[in-house]
Amino acid sequence: MEPLGLSNIFRGVSAIMTNAAKAPQYLPGLLLVLLVFALLNHTGSAHEIRPTIIDLQMGGSGQFTLTLRTNLEALMAGIGTEHRDTDESDLAAEYNRLRRLPPARLETGFEGFIPRLLAGSDLRADGAPVRLELAGVSIPQVGNTAVARDSIVKLRGRLSADSEILTWTWKTGFGPNVLRVDSASGEEIYTAYLQAGHTSAPVPLAGTLTQSTTGLFLDYVGIGFDHILPRGTDHILFVIGLFLLNARLSSLLWQVSSFTLAHTLTLALGIYGIVQIPATIVEPLIAASIVYVCVENLMHDHLTRWRPLVVFVFGLLHGLGFAGVLKDIGLEPDHFVTGLVAFNVGVELGQLTVIAGCFFALGLWFSRRSWYRQFITLPASLLIALIGGYWFVERIAVG
Repeated sequence: MEPLGLSNIFRGVSAIMTNAAKAPQYLPGLLLVLLVFALLNHTGSAHEIRPTIIDLQMGGSGQFTLTLRTNLEALMAGIGTEHRDTDESDLAAEYNRLRRLPPARLETGFEGFIPRLLAGSDLRADGAPVRLELAGVSIPQVGNTAVARDSIVKLRGRLSADSEILTWTWKTGFGPNVLRVDSASGEEIYTAYLQAGHTSAPVPLAGTLTQSTTGLFLDYVGIGFDHILPRGTDHILFVIGLFLLNARLSSLLWQVSSFTLAHTLTLALGIYGIVQIPATIVEPLIAASIVYVCVENLMHDHLTRWRPLVVFVFGLLHGLGFAGVLKDIGLEPDHFVTGLVAFNVGVELGQLTVIAGCFFALGLWFSRRSWYRQFITLPASLLIALIGGYWFVERIAVG
Protein backbone atom coordinates (compact mmCIF):
# COMPACT_ATOMS: atom_id res chain seq x y z
CA MET A 1 0.00 0.00 0.00
CA GLU A 2 1.29 3.42 -0.88
CA PRO A 3 0.97 5.79 2.10
CA LEU A 4 -1.27 8.81 1.78
CA GLY A 5 0.63 12.07 1.51
CA LEU A 6 -1.43 15.17 0.81
CA SER A 7 1.65 17.15 -0.13
CA ASN A 8 2.45 14.54 -2.77
CA ILE A 9 -1.13 14.62 -4.03
CA PHE A 10 -1.26 18.39 -4.39
CA ARG A 11 2.18 18.31 -5.97
CA GLY A 12 0.82 15.78 -8.45
CA VAL A 13 -2.14 18.02 -9.31
CA SER A 14 0.19 20.96 -9.82
CA ALA A 15 2.52 18.90 -11.96
CA ILE A 16 -0.33 17.72 -14.15
CA MET A 17 -1.54 21.23 -14.80
CA THR A 18 1.83 22.87 -15.36
CA ASN A 19 4.00 20.25 -17.00
CA ALA A 20 1.67 18.42 -19.38
CA ALA A 21 3.50 19.81 -22.38
CA LYS A 22 6.89 18.63 -21.12
CA ALA A 23 6.37 14.90 -20.57
CA PRO A 24 3.83 12.40 -21.89
CA GLN A 25 2.98 10.97 -18.47
CA TYR A 26 1.23 14.23 -17.59
CA LEU A 27 -1.14 14.20 -20.56
CA PRO A 28 -3.65 11.56 -19.40
CA GLY A 29 -3.88 13.19 -15.98
CA LEU A 30 -4.51 16.57 -17.57
CA LEU A 31 -7.27 15.11 -19.72
CA LEU A 32 -8.93 13.50 -16.70
CA VAL A 33 -8.73 16.70 -14.65
CA LEU A 34 -10.29 18.64 -17.53
CA LEU A 35 -13.03 16.00 -17.83
CA VAL A 36 -13.89 16.24 -14.14
CA PHE A 37 -14.03 20.05 -14.32
CA ALA A 38 -16.28 19.77 -17.38
CA LEU A 39 -18.59 17.46 -15.43
CA LEU A 40 -18.58 19.91 -12.52
CA ASN A 41 -19.96 22.57 -14.85
CA HIS A 42 -22.96 20.31 -15.49
CA THR A 43 -23.77 19.39 -11.93
CA GLY A 44 -27.32 18.60 -10.95
CA SER A 45 -29.28 20.39 -8.29
CA ALA A 46 -32.83 20.74 -7.11
CA HIS A 47 -33.76 22.71 -10.25
CA GLU A 48 -33.65 19.63 -12.46
CA ILE A 49 -36.02 19.80 -15.42
CA ARG A 50 -38.41 16.85 -15.42
CA PRO A 51 -40.85 15.67 -18.08
CA THR A 52 -44.41 16.94 -17.92
CA ILE A 53 -47.11 14.39 -17.05
CA ILE A 54 -50.18 14.87 -19.28
CA ASP A 55 -53.43 13.03 -18.54
CA LEU A 56 -56.18 13.17 -21.18
CA GLN A 57 -59.50 12.12 -19.64
CA MET A 58 -62.46 11.59 -21.94
CA GLY A 59 -65.86 12.67 -20.69
CA GLY A 60 -69.42 12.48 -21.93
CA SER A 61 -70.71 14.13 -25.11
CA GLY A 62 -67.23 14.34 -26.59
CA GLN A 63 -65.86 16.54 -23.82
CA PHE A 64 -62.37 15.92 -22.47
CA THR A 65 -59.88 17.36 -20.00
CA LEU A 66 -56.11 17.62 -20.37
CA THR A 67 -54.36 17.78 -16.99
CA LEU A 68 -50.71 18.86 -17.07
CA ARG A 69 -48.41 18.39 -14.07
CA THR A 70 -45.48 20.59 -14.97
CA ASN A 71 -42.76 23.00 -13.87
CA LEU A 72 -44.71 26.09 -14.91
CA GLU A 73 -41.89 28.52 -14.16
CA ALA A 74 -39.51 26.70 -16.53
CA LEU A 75 -42.12 26.81 -19.31
CA MET A 76 -42.81 30.50 -18.77
CA ALA A 77 -39.11 31.37 -18.62
CA GLY A 78 -38.49 29.50 -21.87
CA ILE A 79 -35.98 27.03 -20.41
CA GLY A 80 -36.06 23.87 -22.48
CA THR A 81 -34.65 20.41 -21.97
CA GLU A 82 -31.40 21.22 -23.73
CA HIS A 83 -30.46 22.05 -20.12
CA ARG A 84 -30.36 19.42 -17.40
CA ASP A 85 -30.84 22.09 -14.79
CA THR A 86 -32.45 25.52 -14.85
CA ASP A 87 -29.28 27.09 -13.44
CA GLU A 88 -27.43 26.15 -16.64
CA SER A 89 -29.64 28.45 -18.73
CA ASP A 90 -29.03 32.11 -19.50
CA LEU A 91 -32.65 32.56 -18.42
CA ALA A 92 -32.01 31.19 -14.92
CA ALA A 93 -32.52 34.61 -13.32
CA GLU A 94 -36.02 34.86 -14.78
CA TYR A 95 -36.82 31.32 -13.65
CA ASN A 96 -35.62 32.09 -10.12
CA ARG A 97 -37.71 35.27 -10.07
CA LEU A 98 -40.80 33.33 -11.07
CA ARG A 99 -40.01 30.59 -8.57
CA ARG A 100 -40.16 33.14 -5.75
CA LEU A 101 -43.59 34.46 -6.74
CA PRO A 102 -46.57 33.46 -4.57
CA PRO A 103 -49.31 31.52 -6.37
CA ALA A 104 -51.59 34.48 -7.05
CA ARG A 105 -48.85 36.58 -8.65
CA LEU A 106 -47.49 33.68 -10.71
CA GLU A 107 -51.02 32.95 -11.94
CA THR A 108 -51.34 36.57 -13.04
CA GLY A 109 -48.12 36.26 -15.03
CA PHE A 110 -49.30 32.93 -16.41
CA GLU A 111 -52.28 34.63 -18.07
CA GLY A 112 -49.91 36.21 -20.61
CA PHE A 113 -48.31 32.82 -21.29
CA ILE A 114 -51.59 31.01 -22.04
CA PRO A 115 -51.58 31.79 -25.80
CA ARG A 116 -48.06 30.31 -26.11
CA LEU A 117 -49.09 27.23 -24.16
CA LEU A 118 -52.16 26.65 -26.32
CA ALA A 119 -50.22 27.28 -29.53
CA GLY A 120 -47.64 24.67 -28.50
CA SER A 121 -50.26 22.05 -27.54
CA ASP A 122 -51.31 20.27 -30.73
CA LEU A 123 -54.19 17.84 -30.21
CA ARG A 124 -55.76 16.50 -33.42
CA ALA A 125 -58.84 14.41 -34.08
CA ASP A 126 -58.72 12.55 -37.41
CA GLY A 127 -55.96 14.93 -38.51
CA ALA A 128 -57.88 18.15 -37.72
CA PRO A 129 -56.75 20.48 -34.90
CA VAL A 130 -58.89 20.42 -31.75
CA ARG A 131 -59.53 23.73 -30.04
CA LEU A 132 -58.25 23.87 -26.47
CA GLU A 133 -59.03 26.37 -23.73
CA LEU A 134 -57.82 26.91 -20.20
CA ALA A 135 -59.98 25.27 -17.54
CA GLY A 136 -57.92 26.21 -14.51
CA VAL A 137 -54.51 26.30 -12.87
CA SER A 138 -53.35 25.25 -9.41
CA ILE A 139 -50.00 26.52 -8.13
CA PRO A 140 -48.47 25.39 -4.81
CA GLN A 141 -47.18 27.81 -2.23
CA VAL A 142 -43.60 29.06 -2.60
CA GLY A 143 -41.93 26.76 -0.05
CA ASN A 144 -38.24 25.99 -0.62
CA THR A 145 -37.28 28.07 -3.66
CA ALA A 146 -34.32 25.78 -4.36
CA VAL A 147 -36.75 22.98 -5.19
CA ALA A 148 -38.83 22.94 -8.37
CA ARG A 149 -42.57 22.99 -7.72
CA ASP A 150 -45.10 21.18 -9.88
CA SER A 151 -48.18 23.14 -10.89
CA ILE A 152 -51.37 21.66 -12.30
CA VAL A 153 -52.75 23.19 -15.50
CA LYS A 154 -56.08 21.99 -16.86
CA LEU A 155 -57.16 22.42 -20.48
CA ARG A 156 -60.46 21.33 -21.94
CA GLY A 157 -62.10 20.82 -25.29
CA ARG A 158 -64.77 18.92 -27.19
CA LEU A 159 -64.61 16.32 -29.94
CA SER A 160 -67.19 15.71 -32.59
CA ALA A 161 -69.35 12.63 -32.14
CA ASP A 162 -67.73 10.83 -35.08
CA SER A 163 -64.09 11.36 -34.02
CA GLU A 164 -62.11 8.13 -34.23
CA ILE A 165 -58.40 8.89 -33.90
CA LEU A 166 -56.43 11.29 -31.68
CA THR A 167 -52.80 12.39 -31.93
CA TRP A 168 -50.84 14.62 -29.58
CA THR A 169 -47.72 16.73 -30.15
CA TRP A 170 -46.17 19.13 -27.67
CA LYS A 171 -43.89 21.93 -28.77
CA THR A 172 -40.23 20.87 -28.82
CA GLY A 173 -39.23 23.69 -26.48
CA PHE A 174 -41.65 22.41 -23.84
CA GLY A 175 -39.63 19.21 -23.50
CA PRO A 176 -40.51 15.51 -23.18
CA ASN A 177 -43.84 14.44 -21.75
CA VAL A 178 -45.66 11.37 -20.58
CA LEU A 179 -49.07 11.13 -22.26
CA ARG A 180 -51.79 9.01 -20.65
CA VAL A 181 -55.22 8.72 -22.26
CA ASP A 182 -58.23 7.32 -20.37
CA SER A 183 -61.75 6.62 -21.60
CA ALA A 184 -64.83 8.16 -19.99
CA SER A 185 -65.17 4.98 -17.91
CA GLY A 186 -61.59 5.28 -16.64
CA GLU A 187 -60.16 2.57 -18.86
CA GLU A 188 -56.57 3.18 -19.97
CA ILE A 189 -56.52 3.69 -23.74
CA TYR A 190 -52.93 4.76 -24.33
CA THR A 191 -49.77 5.64 -22.45
CA ALA A 192 -46.32 6.54 -23.74
CA TYR A 193 -43.20 8.54 -22.97
CA LEU A 194 -42.78 11.09 -25.78
CA GLN A 195 -39.49 12.81 -26.49
CA ALA A 196 -39.54 16.57 -27.06
CA GLY A 197 -41.50 17.41 -30.21
CA HIS A 198 -42.49 13.82 -30.95
CA THR A 199 -46.04 12.94 -31.96
CA SER A 200 -47.94 10.15 -30.24
CA ALA A 201 -49.10 7.08 -32.09
CA PRO A 202 -52.68 7.36 -33.42
CA VAL A 203 -54.97 6.71 -30.45
CA PRO A 204 -58.25 4.96 -31.35
CA LEU A 205 -61.08 6.36 -29.24
CA ALA A 206 -63.16 3.23 -29.70
CA GLY A 207 -60.53 0.82 -28.43
CA THR A 208 -57.33 0.44 -26.50
CA LEU A 209 -53.89 1.17 -27.88
CA THR A 210 -51.03 0.76 -25.47
CA GLN A 211 -47.56 1.43 -26.76
CA SER A 212 -45.89 -1.79 -27.91
CA THR A 213 -43.74 -3.56 -25.35
CA THR A 214 -40.72 -3.17 -27.60
CA GLY A 215 -41.31 0.56 -28.06
CA LEU A 216 -41.89 1.08 -24.34
CA PHE A 217 -38.76 -0.94 -23.49
CA LEU A 218 -36.58 1.08 -25.87
CA ASP A 219 -38.01 4.36 -24.54
CA TYR A 220 -37.07 3.51 -20.97
CA VAL A 221 -33.66 2.16 -21.95
CA GLY A 222 -33.04 5.61 -23.43
CA ILE A 223 -34.32 7.33 -20.29
CA GLY A 224 -32.03 5.21 -18.09
CA PHE A 225 -28.99 5.82 -20.30
CA ASP A 226 -29.74 9.55 -20.45
CA HIS A 227 -29.92 9.66 -16.65
CA ILE A 228 -26.27 8.54 -16.58
CA LEU A 229 -24.96 10.15 -19.78
CA PRO A 230 -25.03 13.10 -19.84
CA ARG A 231 -27.32 13.97 -16.93
CA GLY A 232 -26.05 11.84 -14.06
CA THR A 233 -22.95 13.76 -13.06
CA ASP A 234 -22.91 12.39 -9.51
CA HIS A 235 -23.31 8.81 -10.75
CA ILE A 236 -20.61 9.37 -13.38
CA LEU A 237 -18.13 10.58 -10.77
CA PHE A 238 -18.98 7.66 -8.49
CA VAL A 239 -18.26 5.18 -11.30
CA ILE A 240 -15.03 6.99 -12.19
CA GLY A 241 -14.09 6.73 -8.52
CA LEU A 242 -14.57 2.97 -8.71
CA PHE A 243 -12.39 2.83 -11.82
CA LEU A 244 -9.61 4.93 -10.31
CA LEU A 245 -8.75 2.47 -7.53
CA ASN A 246 -6.96 0.42 -10.16
CA ALA A 247 -7.68 -0.56 -13.73
CA ARG A 248 -7.57 -4.35 -13.20
CA LEU A 249 -10.63 -6.10 -14.57
CA SER A 250 -11.13 -8.24 -11.46
CA SER A 251 -11.25 -5.16 -9.22
CA LEU A 252 -13.76 -3.41 -11.48
CA LEU A 253 -15.89 -6.54 -11.81
CA TRP A 254 -16.30 -6.97 -8.06
CA GLN A 255 -17.17 -3.32 -7.52
CA VAL A 256 -19.52 -2.89 -10.47
CA SER A 257 -21.32 -6.19 -9.75
CA SER A 258 -21.87 -5.15 -6.14
CA PHE A 259 -23.09 -1.71 -7.18
CA THR A 260 -25.41 -3.12 -9.88
CA LEU A 261 -27.00 -5.70 -7.57
CA ALA A 262 -27.65 -3.09 -4.90
CA HIS A 263 -29.16 -0.35 -7.04
CA THR A 264 -31.30 -2.90 -8.92
CA LEU A 265 -32.75 -4.03 -5.60
CA THR A 266 -33.64 -0.59 -4.25
CA LEU A 267 -34.79 0.64 -7.65
CA ALA A 268 -37.44 -2.10 -7.61
CA LEU A 269 -38.33 -1.57 -3.94
CA GLY A 270 -38.47 2.19 -4.41
CA ILE A 271 -40.66 2.22 -7.52
CA TYR A 272 -43.12 -0.16 -5.82
CA GLY A 273 -43.22 2.07 -2.74
CA ILE A 274 -41.86 -0.62 -0.39
CA VAL A 275 -38.87 1.51 0.58
CA GLN A 276 -39.27 5.27 0.61
CA ILE A 277 -36.60 7.68 1.85
CA PRO A 278 -36.87 11.43 1.18
CA ALA A 279 -34.59 12.86 -1.51
CA THR A 280 -33.32 15.32 1.10
CA ILE A 281 -31.65 12.33 2.78
CA VAL A 282 -30.76 10.26 -0.28
CA GLU A 283 -29.09 13.00 -2.33
CA PRO A 284 -26.57 14.13 0.34
CA LEU A 285 -25.69 10.48 1.01
CA ILE A 286 -25.07 9.88 -2.69
CA ALA A 287 -22.61 12.79 -2.57
CA ALA A 288 -21.04 11.23 0.54
CA SER A 289 -20.61 7.95 -1.36
CA ILE A 290 -18.48 9.77 -3.94
CA VAL A 291 -16.29 11.19 -1.18
CA TYR A 292 -15.84 7.79 0.46
CA VAL A 293 -14.71 5.82 -2.59
CA CYS A 294 -12.26 8.55 -3.58
CA VAL A 295 -10.81 8.95 -0.08
CA GLU A 296 -10.32 5.18 0.01
CA ASN A 297 -8.55 5.47 -3.35
CA LEU A 298 -6.12 7.86 -1.66
CA MET A 299 -5.49 5.43 1.20
CA HIS A 300 -5.29 2.13 -0.67
CA ASP A 301 -3.98 0.97 -4.02
CA HIS A 302 -5.84 -2.35 -4.05
CA LEU A 303 -9.33 -3.75 -3.54
CA THR A 304 -9.87 -4.13 0.22
CA ARG A 305 -12.10 -6.84 1.66
CA TRP A 306 -14.74 -4.34 2.75
CA ARG A 307 -14.81 -2.24 -0.43
CA PRO A 308 -17.42 -4.36 -2.33
CA LEU A 309 -19.67 -4.36 0.76
CA VAL A 310 -19.41 -0.59 1.14
CA VAL A 311 -20.03 -0.11 -2.58
CA PHE A 312 -23.11 -2.35 -2.19
CA VAL A 313 -24.46 -0.13 0.59
CA PHE A 314 -23.90 2.99 -1.49
CA GLY A 315 -25.49 1.24 -4.46
CA LEU A 316 -28.66 0.93 -2.38
CA LEU A 317 -28.73 4.71 -2.09
CA HIS A 318 -28.12 5.26 -5.80
CA GLY A 319 -30.99 2.87 -6.56
CA LEU A 320 -33.36 5.00 -4.50
CA GLY A 321 -32.20 7.99 -6.52
CA PHE A 322 -32.99 6.12 -9.74
CA ALA A 323 -36.43 5.21 -8.38
CA GLY A 324 -37.12 8.90 -7.80
CA VAL A 325 -36.47 9.53 -11.49
CA LEU A 326 -39.01 6.90 -12.57
CA LYS A 327 -41.56 8.29 -10.11
CA ASP A 328 -41.06 11.78 -11.54
CA ILE A 329 -41.75 10.38 -15.01
CA GLY A 330 -45.00 8.87 -13.82
CA LEU A 331 -44.57 5.22 -14.77
CA GLU A 332 -47.96 3.55 -14.94
CA PRO A 333 -48.53 0.47 -12.69
CA ASP A 334 -49.21 -1.73 -15.72
CA HIS A 335 -45.76 -0.87 -17.08
CA PHE A 336 -43.77 -1.19 -13.87
CA VAL A 337 -41.95 -4.39 -14.79
CA THR A 338 -41.12 -3.40 -18.38
CA GLY A 339 -40.17 0.16 -17.47
CA LEU A 340 -38.17 -0.97 -14.43
CA VAL A 341 -36.13 -3.54 -16.33
CA ALA A 342 -35.59 -1.27 -19.34
CA PHE A 343 -34.58 1.73 -17.22
CA ASN A 344 -32.10 -0.43 -15.32
CA VAL A 345 -30.66 -1.74 -18.60
CA GLY A 346 -30.19 1.86 -19.74
CA VAL A 347 -28.47 2.75 -16.47
CA GLU A 348 -26.12 -0.23 -16.83
CA LEU A 349 -25.30 0.69 -20.42
CA GLY A 350 -24.53 4.22 -19.27
CA GLN A 351 -22.24 2.99 -16.50
CA LEU A 352 -20.47 0.55 -18.78
CA THR A 353 -19.96 3.35 -21.29
CA VAL A 354 -18.30 5.47 -18.59
CA ILE A 355 -16.05 2.58 -17.55
CA ALA A 356 -15.20 1.72 -21.15
CA GLY A 357 -14.38 5.36 -21.85
CA CYS A 358 -12.06 5.52 -18.84
CA PHE A 359 -10.42 2.21 -19.74
CA PHE A 360 -9.78 3.00 -23.39
CA ALA A 361 -8.71 6.59 -22.67
CA LEU A 362 -6.47 5.84 -19.69
CA GLY A 363 -6.37 2.30 -18.30
CA LEU A 364 -5.44 0.47 -21.48
CA TRP A 365 -2.48 2.74 -22.23
CA PHE A 366 -1.19 3.96 -18.89
CA SER A 367 -2.37 1.76 -15.99
CA ARG A 368 0.86 -0.27 -15.88
CA ARG A 369 3.12 2.78 -15.87
CA SER A 370 5.00 3.45 -12.65
CA TRP A 371 3.63 7.00 -12.46
CA TYR A 372 -0.05 6.05 -13.00
CA ARG A 373 -1.08 6.17 -9.35
CA GLN A 374 0.88 9.32 -8.52
CA PHE A 375 -0.23 11.38 -11.49
CA ILE A 376 -3.70 10.00 -12.23
CA THR A 377 -5.29 8.04 -9.36
CA LEU A 378 -4.30 10.32 -6.49
CA PRO A 379 -4.91 13.77 -8.02
CA ALA A 380 -8.17 12.75 -9.73
CA SER A 381 -9.48 11.01 -6.60
CA LEU A 382 -8.69 14.06 -4.50
CA LEU A 383 -10.41 16.37 -6.96
CA ILE A 384 -13.55 14.19 -7.18
CA ALA A 385 -13.64 13.84 -3.38
CA LEU A 386 -13.59 17.62 -3.02
CA ILE A 387 -16.46 17.93 -5.51
CA GLY A 388 -18.45 15.28 -3.65
CA GLY A 389 -17.80 17.08 -0.38
CA TYR A 390 -19.03 20.34 -1.87
CA TRP A 391 -22.20 18.64 -3.11
CA PHE A 392 -22.76 17.05 0.30
CA VAL A 393 -22.65 20.40 2.08
CA GLU A 394 -24.76 22.06 -0.64
CA ARG A 395 -27.45 19.37 -0.55
CA ILE A 396 -27.58 19.41 3.24
CA ALA A 397 -28.07 23.19 3.10
CA VAL A 398 -30.78 22.93 0.44
CA GLY A 399 -32.55 20.13 2.28
